[in-house]
Amino acid sequence: MDVLSDAITAMRTGRPHASRKQRHGSWGLRFPATTGVGFHAVLEGSCWLLPEDGSPPLRLTAGDLAFVHGAGHGLADDPGTPLVEVRQNPDGSWPPGPDTPDDGTPRTLTLCGAYRLNRSRPHPLLTCLPGLVRLPTHGRPLGAVLDLLRTETAHPRPGAEAAVCNLLDTALLYILRAWYEEHAAATNGWAAALRDPAIGRALSVIHHDPAHPWTVEELGAVAGLSRAAFAKRFTALVGEPPLGYLTWWRLTLAGRLLREGDQPLRVIAQRTGYASEFAFAKAFKREYGTAPGRYRAEPVVLLGNAG
Repeated sequence: MDVLSDAITAMRTGRPHASRKQRHGSWGLRFPATTGVGFHAVLEGSCWLLPEDGSPPLRLTAGDLAFVHGAGHGLADDPGTPLVEVRQNPDGSWPPGPDTPDDGTPRTLTLCGAYRLNRSRPHPLLTCLPGLVRLPTHGRPLGAVLDLLRTETAHPRPGAEAAVCNLLDTALLYILRAWYEEHAAATNGWAAALRDPAIGRALSVIHHDPAHPWTVEELGAVAGLSRAAFAKRFTALVGEPPLGYLTWWRLTLAGRLLREGDQPLRVIAQRTGYASEFAFAKAFKREYGTAPGRYRAEPVVLLGNAG
């Protein structure tokens, strides 16, 4: 089981949104801070990304993509252009505003994506990302995905809605993969954990078979390390001990199973490594502060960003 894919699946919910816009002349938009994620990709021309945290403006040219992880920001033709506030849609997307008329000035063509997230149980692999990330896309798989999105949003054909949703999810995966690959030299944190062969193997088996009664010794053997060496390295990279993460993932998976299906608690307990429904309910309430049945009936907290 792919840990990065699991992290996305654990948080992604609803339908992602895409918007393709062309602008001429003077224009500026402000996107307030949220706890969601999204991206701005420049397909033609250029524009400026204006962070609200005091960081210098970033110039984006054709082939650049800005991934936004909750940070308030502006997008404009020039850093000095006044910004118009963008209000969030009821479905969680952020409309980038209408096309501007062609006045003979150079065109800027952008493609934006917005993702709805369930923030009640954020995976640390995603929460450790910075608020704004600029990535090049030319010559990368991500560039090919954006080319397909450009085509599907410019000339919708039968099946375009399904194609766009799937391409947006693929784009998110490639964005996160690209960021983690760029930080492959990191010596700690999730960027290091994903590329560490020993810890990567241990994470993989935890995600592949969370119901197994894993011990630190077993996971250490999978990693090819002694018990003590494995526990120390795992904790340093992941941020918590092996069995602590195992419990966290089991209950995260349980929460998703409760919300997305109607399996009996007994079945969910078995799938997540608990010997009885009572033991599962006790662990779940300790972690979530509510009983599994009540959690299943509660509405999901959905948040989005950066259309």
